[in-house]
Amino acid sequence: MSEQESGLRARLIEVGVELVTREGVQALSLREIARRAEVSHGAPRRYFPTHLELLSAIARRGFADLGAKAAEALGDDTASPRDRLTVLSGVYLDFALSQRGMYELMFRHDLLESGALGLRDTSLPLFGMLVDLVARVRPEADARIVAGALWANLHGIAQLWGWGSLQLATGTDDFVPLLRSVLDAHVGPEER
Repeated sequence: MSEQESGLRARLIEVGVELVTREGVQALSLREIARRAEVSHGAPRRYFPTHLELLSAIARRGFADLGAKAAEALGDDTASPRDRLTVLSGVYLDFALSQRGMYELMFRHDLLESGALGLRDTSLPLFGMLVDLVARVRPEADARIVAGALWANLHGIAQLWGWGSLQLATGTDDFVPLLRSVLDAHVGPEER
């Protein structure tokens, strides 16, 4: 692939990232991405034979951004594993709520289930961070199972908070107490 071709491929992904960030996942059509990239409507097919392949490339960028935010937030390795788990969980929720369109795209089942797209493998390093921290906080537990349950809870908070359901049900406009409760339930109360 020539430098110009790889530049156009990267531009299509970038336009897709901008589009999903500003307008949501429903705006991600091949035609709209091509229009905003100022190329013919057939141009994306040269680099992404299917719409799912382009969506997967855009979602990979979301996983990379979330991973980078998590790594930056966890930079202080002197903090306790529980504190680091709290930070990682907060970063996940902040990303999910501030990047709703991207978050929705990242967890689309049709993208994750397609082995050919390899998107599921892109999400595993972040889950690995979660498993590692859970193992440090609860060494007696099956860390993968506890981390999976914790992740499911975080995902549920993100979805329900984004819809406004949790604010209505709990009467709060801050998800931090919910996050603390979820962490207490999965890894035990914070030591004081």
